[in-house]
Amino acid sequence: MGKSFTKSFYLLTSLFFMWGLITVLVDSLIPRIKEIFELTYFQAGLVQFAFFIAYALISIPAGNLLHKIGYKKGIILGLVIMGIGSLLFSPAASFRSFEIFLLGYFTLASGMTILQVAANPYVTVLGDERTASSRLNLSQAFNSLGTTIAPILGAVFILSDNIKSSEEIESLEHAVKESYYAAEASAVQTPFFVLAIALILLAVVVLTAKLPQLLGSDTQSNYKAAFKHLKLKMGAVGIFLYVGAEVGIGSYLVNYFLDMELAEIIRNNDFMNSIASLIHQGGIENIDNKGLVASFVTFYWGGAMIGRFVGAYLTKIYAPNKVLAVFASLAIAFIAISMFSNGLLALWSILAVGLFNSIMFPTIFSIAIEDLDDLKPEGSGILCTAIAGGAFIPPLYGYFTDISGFKLALILIVCCYAYIWFYAKRSAKMLPPIAQ
Repeated sequence: MGKSFTKSFYLLTSLFFMWGLITVLVDSLIPRIKEIFELTYFQAGLVQFAFFIAYALISIPAGNLLHKIGYKKGIILGLVIMGIGSLLFSPAASFRSFEIFLLGYFTLASGMTILQVAANPYVTVLGDERTASSRLNLSQAFNSLGTTIAPILGAVFILSDNIKSSEEIESLEHAVKESYYAAEASAVQTPFFVLAIALILLAVVVLTAKLPQLLGSDTQSNYKAAFKHLKLKMGAVGIFLYVGAEVGIGSYLVNYFLDMELAEIIRNNDFMNSIASLIHQGGIENIDNKGLVASFVTFYWGGAMIGRFVGAYLTKIYAPNKVLAVFASLAIAFIAISMFSNGLLALWSILAVGLFNSIMFPTIFSIAIEDLDDLKPEGSGILCTAIAGGAFIPPLYGYFTDISGFKLALILIVCCYAYIWFYAKRSAKMLPPIAQ
């Protein structure tokens, strides 16, 4: 990697960190919003729908846009839109409006979509194509650093206090009720206001940075040619199912742990108690059960971070598709353990799935676009459209949970990883289409 490419790689990696942090901070809001608006699990899953449907609607137009404005301006535009989306959480919290929350999620995700369509392929072309998967895994490792920190921030700043039911709120005196509403709003507004400022500042940094021009200005968008690549199309299905499975697990971990009544087990276990106390920087006697179990979600995303650092090495010395197949198999195995167990074994086994999730997105992504050359923006647009799996799988998982419980609903997630295993095996045999 050349010197100019190295600096560009570092800057792009910081962007991966930011969108990882924000994506999982959104997950932290779901249990809170579920209680505030007294939603079913299916309705709570619509929060992820509003967030991830943006990928379905914005990704392909973003791929077209990159041909006109280039990677750098696309990244800046994405960051600015993300900042605007973060600011929308302030009026949403003040007015306790579920509709404005959904608008904020959609706007935030729209900016993130543009950012991902630009940044993911950009990383793969910053050097030798043979190590593209390794580079993307390394950048995604810092994305996972953001997803690891986010549950801690969510547990401490968003989920640590009790939320009153509508009946309890109505019984409060006017002054006490207004004070309660103000506190509820502040718990959501403060972290997302800080994020908005950080995103705008990061956009300014990118604006002043010298990033290499790696996309020819005379290239034209050609999705028809991109769709001829079977490896790309099957990879898009893999991304759809992977994101849906990862987000489906992550979004409902808190509720899954509460459903298994793990809060009391954690309080009575010295080892688990010490971990929770460390995360909350003190005793956990006054921590709500929801905030207590949320403390352990960080291990799900932390496993993904560790796995991606390891994966950056593994995909450099082994064929990426072989590493992908092994990780998909292990994810299925640990989900099965959680399904057929209870207590701390069920907790740690489902958290371990994060470790094996780690390399899936960057490895599927790099395999899917490796033969595309100047069609990489189109390939990225198609693959980022498939991130919309996060809009469909979590509500579906929530629906199955409503009717059959968490354990049986996990069969849906197992099916997602089974396809990824199949793609890993099949992709090695796929050749690019013959040029017409």
